[in-house]
Amino acid sequence: MTATPRPAPLPHAHPASALSVRSARADDAAALAELSQPFVHSGALRERSASLYAAHAADFLVTQAPGGPLEGCVGLRVHPAGPGEGRGPAGVLYNFCVAGHRQGRGVGAGLLRAVLARAHAQSLDALFTATTGDGGLFLRYGFAPTTARLAPLSWAESLDPRRNARILARIL
Repeated sequence: MTATPRPAPLPHAHPASALSVRSARADDAAALAELSQPFVHSGALRERSASLYAAHAADFLVTQAPGGPLEGCVGLRVHPAGPGEGRGPAGVLYNFCVAGHRQGRGVGAGLLRAVLARAHAQSLDALFTATTGDGGLFLRYGFAPTTARLAPLSWAESLDPRRNARILARIL
């Protein structure tokens, strides 16, 4: 997640309170790919195909104004604890993005609150994320810088060191 310039509000934009947060469906795959594309082009997100979004739709929470396009999304992948790790399952937040015209309007905070509630409901011990931005939203919600060695191994090994992402974690 990286900060991008925030364009002037659109006159027809709905307030964040009018947006609903819901679980994504497989038929949201093309919209998830489209929403993510500006962040892929900026280098903030990895490229994912619509078929990958469809296959992992259950990971995602999305925001949407009534009858409108998707305006934000976040994925939560659960990683069971490995043998002898001495911890419970952990979650990884990924592909967190908010449409440019919605940034700074509480959409990301609403998604983050919803995904934290989902993580608590799933009894996860911790959440991890990697960001190429400043991570300000995550830090405001109790995340702190950490190292890859504390994160789920399969996820940590998948990180591309060329992206120079900061790893953040929150103990639940």
